[in-house]
Amino acid sequence: MTSPSTNGVHAKTSSAGSMILIAGIAALGGLLFGYNTGIIGVAALGLGQQFALDATSQQIVTSAIILGALLGCLIVAPFSDRFGRRPVIAVIGILFVLGSLASAFAPTLSTLIWARFLLGFPTGAATQVIPGYIAEIAPSHHRGKMVSLFQVMVVLGITIAYFGGYPLGSDWRLMLGLGAIPAVILLIGIFALPESPRWLLTKNRTADALKILTKLRGGRENAQKEIDHIQQISNQPQGSWKDLAQPWIRPAVIVGTSLAMFCQITGNNALIYYAPTIFTNAGFPSSFAVLGTGFSMLLVAIMTIIGSILVDKVGRRRYLLWTIPGSIVALILMGYLFMDAGPQTDFSKMLTVLCLCIYMMLNCGGFGVCIWLINAEVYPLFVRGKGGSLGAFSNWIFTLVVSLTTLSLVDSLGTTGTFWLYAVISTIALIFIIFLVPETNGRHLEEIEEDLRQHRFYAFQQK
Repeated sequence: MTSPSTNGVHAKTSSAGSMILIAGIAALGGLLFGYNTGIIGVAALGLGQQFALDATSQQIVTSAIILGALLGCLIVAPFSDRFGRRPVIAVIGILFVLGSLASAFAPTLSTLIWARFLLGFPTGAATQVIPGYIAEIAPSHHRGKMVSLFQVMVVLGITIAYFGGYPLGSDWRLMLGLGAIPAVILLIGIFALPESPRWLLTKNRTADALKILTKLRGGRENAQKEIDHIQQISNQPQGSWKDLAQPWIRPAVIVGTSLAMFCQITGNNALIYYAPTIFTNAGFPSSFAVLGTGFSMLLVAIMTIIGSILVDKVGRRRYLLWTIPGSIVALILMGYLFMDAGPQTDFSKMLTVLCLCIYMMLNCGGFGVCIWLINAEVYPLFVRGKGGSLGAFSNWIFTLVVSLTTLSLVDSLGTTGTFWLYAVISTIALIFIIFLVPETNGRHLEEIEEDLRQHRFYAFQQK
């Protein structure tokens, strides 16, 4: 006869396994995001040979997906709130397949730009829906690592893009078409994803929410307690865009959108998209430039995995305060090494790549782990979908700015001036984190909402 304690252990093990499976499948949207945005940095070398790209046209091709993502992350919010998270994730997978194939078979440069624009819709939608979905189903003590899995997949997708694209040489069509494979896997995996129990509660489907939470939390008692807590604090209908302007919600908007902005304007995507071009123009062999950037992304993937564990142990805010200062030092050193004619000796070139790796590890591994996580945590339930859209929009609008200006910025300020500008912006971001970003680690989403209502949300208000 099986004892009650043994049944409890089995239930907890089963629920933990279910959570890992669910988060892993949903986070495939992050891998697609990473692959499709990162592959263009490698594919640009082959595209340049076929279409004779100059700096402007290369920036347009790179930015097309970002412009589509801007629209996607805003358009998806009402559908996610009305129809649920799960069906929207399914549509995201379908659009990834169509966009990848359309990009691979594009006969002209203009067709490719439109195909990449189409691919941007699911890319932007994924950044809004998936982190929020995982946050809504994860237990509070594991929410950090679960939501951070999305960013792990983003970085893994970029890493696969660089190392997978390199042996393909100039075959940019195959590079772009391979993005359809993980999209098909996501579509198959959608059958294993439950609907968000918090979304179900907003639709008064309490019985369905209880059934799902009972499985995810390893027992009906724990599930019922969580439902009672949610209903006690967040018992109100879905809000509108205007609700985000309410004074008590405004701090969440400031923190969520600002972190997403700083993630981009401190330069990490500038180097993900254009590092091979910048390094090749500085005299590095093209193969070295691609592999050097790819190796830095491999280190970022490792750092992101480490960070996804640390944020549940040391906290989101403290983790950012550990990583961002080091990235500032790396940017300053890279700027120094690119002074005059750029790195000349083998030693200076290797030191430059080392600084690039350190910067990417600490910046991407810092901001990257935390922005989607914090953005999924800080908003009240009744506007979480729209708040997540706003944070994703901030991320994508500044990604667009970076992608459209990086090469032009290097032309006008020089590589040294560009790196030092990113260092100054990173310092401003660090000050913002110190004074305003709250600690959300280990707290129920409803507790964070209560802090907003009681006007004790900002970091300086919590001391």
